[in-house]
Amino acid sequence: MATIEKTLENLGFSPNEIKVYLVLNDHGSTKAGRIAKLAKIDRSSAYNALKLLLEKGLASYVSIGKVKWFQATGPKRLLEYVQEQEEQVKEIIPTLHERHKAHKIEGQVRLFKGIKGIKTIFLDIARTGQDNYVFGSEGQFSERMPEFALQFERMKKEKKISTKLLIRKDRKEIDVNSSNHKYLPNIAESPAVTNIYGDKIAIIIWTDEPEGIVIENPAAAQAYKSYFDFMWKHGKSFNN
Repeated sequence: MATIEKTLENLGFSPNEIKVYLVLNDHGSTKAGRIAKLAKIDRSSAYNALKLLLEKGLASYVSIGKVKWFQATGPKRLLEYVQEQEEQVKEIIPTLHERHKAHKIEGQVRLFKGIKGIKTIFLDIARTGQDNYVFGSEGQFSERMPEFALQFERMKKEKKISTKLLIRKDRKEIDVNSSNHKYLPNIAESPAVTNIYGDKIAIIIWTDEPEGIVIENPAAAQAYKSYFDFMWKHGKSFNN
């Protein structure tokens, strides 16, 4: 489970914003000097962080005489802030999409690194909505990303995406329960898993820091799909 600090960092808050926001949240109405002291940052940094929080609507202040007393907006304001960002992104998606298509390189290859990069690949599989053909899986996805694997399974059901999965005969675990499975004998264990979906091929290498390569090329995807069909035809069902 992510910590409060990590979640705020993922939302784009700077370290000083996080410190000041938590001081305000924990201590209520507070003067700037005390905020800086409690946050363990200098006064100038505290004022800069307060300015940013005020602009986000996550802090407010009242003036009593010549002194400003700052306080955090209720925690639910965080959710509203995220929703506002989402709405702003939705507004620019059509324009970005058109510009992306206009300059798209045919046959492009993209590299993704780390768990977040691999998550991006699986989200692309779900977003594409095409059936997925997989070989080489050793159950790494459900083992390394169990919560997201369940989410991905729900997305597949919503998009009515079916999966055909070729695995080693000696594999004991299977990534998902709703896929069609066959096995191939005399296949060596490998950290590399190949996904073929639509016009794309995604090769995921499950090392300590996983990496993924997505090749977007209709001819290459069709060729890989032909190889998969051949292997599927000669694969064995588990009840055989």
